[in-house]
Amino acid sequence: MNEPIIYKNQIRNNNFGKNVRIVEPVNIYEITTGDNCFIGPFCEIQKGVVIGNNTKIQSHSFICELVTIGNNCFISHGVMFINDLFQMGKPAGGDASKWKSTQIGNDVSIGTNATILPVSICDNVVIGAGSVVTKNITESGIYVGNPAKKIRNI
Repeated sequence: MNEPIIYKNQIRNNNFGKNVRIVEPVNIYEITTGDNCFIGPFCEIQKGVVIGNNTKIQSHSFICELVTIGNNCFISHGVMFINDLFQMGKPAGGDASKWKSTQIGNDVSIGTNATILPVSICDNVVIGAGSVVTKNITESGIYVGNPAKKIRNI
């Protein structure tokens, strides 16, 4: 019988602001955070991610490479960010040239189990639980559904 290779959770090579709180287990590597951030357990945040001041990321969220999140944001439980659109009909794998970036503005709240494709989301937006954001959001408001659509102003 073969023995598996076991990888331990890790927090490595990061640039944390002041008063950042992290609940393990997590995998966080080569990211930058502002001050007063919170990262809950069972999150993976990949290299190059930038997280603004006073932002909270709840448990079981996945934030892939090429994501920038602004100040005063709330990322609820189980939010998934996507950077590979399977443009060739299969995963791009390690070919980062085929990945796309995501920009999240300030004062954005993203509800539980939302999926965020490579988009830009402006300031002052609420994304409802379970929503799938497939296009840029350029106007503040509340967005819900699959695909996410604006239902009202804030």
